[in-house]
Formats: sequence, structure tokens, C-alpha cells
Amino acid sequence: MLFKTTEEIILDVATRFKKIRKVKGITQFDLSKMSNVSYGTIKRFETTGEISLHSLVMLCQALGIENEITKLFETIPFTDISEVIKYGK
Repeated sequence: MLFKTTEEIILDVATRFKKIRKVKGITQFDLSKMSNVSYGTIKRFETTGEISLHSLVMLCQALGIENEITKLFETIPFTDISEVIKYGK
């Protein structure tokens, strides 16, 4: 199994976000106005993946995709039975 680096994961998230924004036909400038997140923050996020969680949530809310954020860590990926037992306690 090949593992992605931290940087690869971050850039994958930023790239997927950018695709969603473009499919919805929203410019970075318009998204900035819609979300109250600065244009520079959006540009930096889509280029480097760097963003605060607070700003990311605001962007997702503006695009109507906040459910993508609220789903994070929704399920626990158990790796063995001992973790299941600990969770049940």
C-alpha cells in the first residue's frame, strides 16, 4: 500500500475544493464576497493547501458543501478488536 505525504493530502483537498468551486461557476473573488474569507486566503488555499479550519468551514458553507466538513471523523476506523472494546467502554 502506498501512503501519501502530508503535502500530497493537503494539495488533493485543495484541488478537489477548487474543482467544486469551478463547477459551480464561482470565481475566487465572488467566493470571497460570499464567504467573508479574503481573496488572498482563497488563492493561497487553492495553490498551496494552506488554510485555517475556520476559513475552510466558512468557504464550504458559502458553497453549500458544509456536509463534507461535518462528515470528517464521523466514523471510527477501528484497526483491531481491542479498539472496538475500548470504544464500547
